[in-house]
Amino acid sequence: MKLSDYVVKFLIKENITHVFEICGGAVTHLLDSLYGRKKILTLSMHHEQAAAFAAEGYSRTNGNIGVAMATSGPGATNLITGIGSCFFDSIPALFITGQVNTYEFKFNQPVRQIGFQETDIVSIVRPIVKDVVLIKDAKKIRYCLEKAVYIAKTGRPGPVLLDIPMNIQRADINPKLLKSFNIPYQRKSSNVLNQKLIKRIREFLNASSRPIVLIGGGVRLAKAGDELFRLIKKTEVPVVSSLMGLDAFPHDHPSFVGMFGSYGNRYANLAVANSDLILALGIRLDTRQTGTNPKTFARFAKIIHVDIDRYELNNKVKVDIAINSDLKVFLKTLNSKLTSFDKQRITPWLKRISAYKKKYPSFQNYRGKVIEPNFFIHKLSEFIPQGAVVCVDVGQNQMWAAQSLKLAKSQRFLTQGGMGAMGSALSMAIGAACTQPRKTIVVITGDGGFQLNSQELQTVYHHKLPIKIILLNNRCYGMVRQFQEQYFKSRLQSTVIGYSEPDFQKVVSAYKIKTAKITKKNQITKALNKLFKTKTPEFLEIGIEPCSKVLPKLSVNRPLEEQDPLLSYKELKSNMIVELL
Repeated sequence: MKLSDYVVKFLIKENITHVFEICGGAVTHLLDSLYGRKKILTLSMHHEQAAAFAAEGYSRTNGNIGVAMATSGPGATNLITGIGSCFFDSIPALFITGQVNTYEFKFNQPVRQIGFQETDIVSIVRPIVKDVVLIKDAKKIRYCLEKAVYIAKTGRPGPVLLDIPMNIQRADINPKLLKSFNIPYQRKSSNVLNQKLIKRIREFLNASSRPIVLIGGGVRLAKAGDELFRLIKKTEVPVVSSLMGLDAFPHDHPSFVGMFGSYGNRYANLAVANSDLILALGIRLDTRQTGTNPKTFARFAKIIHVDIDRYELNNKVKVDIAINSDLKVFLKTLNSKLTSFDKQRITPWLKRISAYKKKYPSFQNYRGKVIEPNFFIHKLSEFIPQGAVVCVDVGQNQMWAAQSLKLAKSQRFLTQGGMGAMGSALSMAIGAACTQPRKTIVVITGDGGFQLNSQELQTVYHHKLPIKIILLNNRCYGMVRQFQEQYFKSRLQSTVIGYSEPDFQKVVSAYKIKTAKITKKNQITKALNKLFKTKTPEFLEIGIEPCSKVLPKLSVNRPLEEQDPLLSYKELKSNMIVELL
C-alpha cells in the first residue's frame, strides 16, 4: 500500500470526517489519496492559517481531533498561529505537513536550504506542540500516527504535528508489518483517591458562607459538565466563569453569575472579591482573570484549585489546596462524598450577588438612537436558536459578547483565549459547520479582525455553509485604541491613524452572500428576525460609534473590585464585605 493511502485510511478509522487544507507540491501525494473519498471530506481553504483555525473549530464542536494539512515551507509556517491557538487553549489537533524528499533535506549540514521550500518546521513549532516528528522511516508511520493521536487527546489536550517528506509519502508499505504504538500505563491520581483530602474539601465547603465555583475551559474539555451540574444542584453555590468557560454552564440557571476578570461583569468581580471560598475548576488563574497583582485576588478566600496540568497549580496564585486531576474524575468523587450541604447558610450571599446584578447590569435599556454594543449583544441572545454555535473573534467584539450574551445549555461559545488571534472566528465557524450541519453557526466579529481572513467567504459560499456573520463596525482597531486613550494620551497611531476599512457590503456581495446593514437601535429587531429566518449564509453589518468602549475594564495594579469607571469610595465600600485595600 502507498503510505499516503495508509495515512488517509488511518484518519477514517479514527472517525475523522473532514480534513482542512491548502494544496501544494509537497503534499500532493496525500491530497491524491484523499481524492474521491466518501468517508472523509476534503475542505480546501484559502489560507493555511484559516485551515488551522477550522481544524480548531472542528475539534471543539465535534469532540474528536481536528486535522489540517499544508505543504512545506510557507504552507507549514502559515499554520503556526492556529497551532499555537490549539496549544494555549488545549485543543486536540493533528497537523500534517509535507516536506521535501529526505535526500534533499539539509539535516545537520551548515547550509540554509537544499530543497525548494525546505523549512525545518519541526524545530520551529516544537515550543507550541505536545509532540512533533519528522518521519524519516516509512515503516514507522503507524507508530507515529497512533502516538500522535494518543498524545493530542491524553492528559491536557493539545496539537501534534507530523512532517512527512515526499519520498516517505509515496513509499510502498505492508500494513501488516507496521509496528504499533503501545499505550503507556496511566497512574490514577493519588490526590483524588485521598479520602482525607476529599474530607477536607467537604469541611471547607460546609464552613463557607460565601462560596464561589470558578469554571474555565477545562470543564468542557474534561466533559465534566454533567458532574458540575450535579454539584451545583446539591449546593446552589454560585458559578462564575472565565472567558473560555462561558459555555460550560447555562446562563439561564439561577446559580450562574457571569464572567469575571479584566473585562468581566462588575457584579461577577464583586462576587469573587467578596468570597470566602473559591473552588477553581479547569482554569489557569492568569493575570487577565486575577488582575496584574495576584496578591489582591480574592484575598480573604480559601482557594481549592483543580487542574489536569500540575504546572498550572500554585503558578501565579498560591492556593490552600492544589489538586492535579481530571476534572470529571474529581467532581464525580466529590459528588459521591458530599452527602449534605446547608443551602440556607448561603442564602444571604446569594441575595447579595443578586443585588449586585441588579445594580450593575451589563447593558442599559437606553433611549438613544445609536446602537450600543452591549445592548445589541443582549438582544441578539433572544434570536440565536437553541443548539447554535457562536464563534467570536478577538477584539472589543469578543468582550461585548462575553459580557452580555446569554447562552442556553445547548449553545456553544467558541473563541480564542491564550493566542487571541484576530481573524479566527470565521474560520472556526467553518470547522464547526462541518460537524454540526443542521445547527445554526453564528460569527461575531469586528471590522479589523474580519479583514484578516475574509477570503474564507469563498469557502462559505462554495460549500453553502449556513453561517450567519455579524460584524460590529466601529471603523478602527477598538481594543488597542481604548488602550492608547488610557495610557498613550490618545496618540492613535495605527488604530485610527493609518487604519481604514472597505465597503463591507460590496466585499461580501462579491462572494454572492446576502448582506444587510443597520446603524440605528430601532432597526435591530427587524434585522435579526430576517437574519435567522433562512438557512443560507448571510452577513449583517452593525454600525456602531468609533468611540465605543468595553466597560467595565480593570486597569493595571488594581484589584478585581476596582474596575473603570471607578466607583466612589463610599459606593465601593458599601459593596464590600471584606476590607478594602
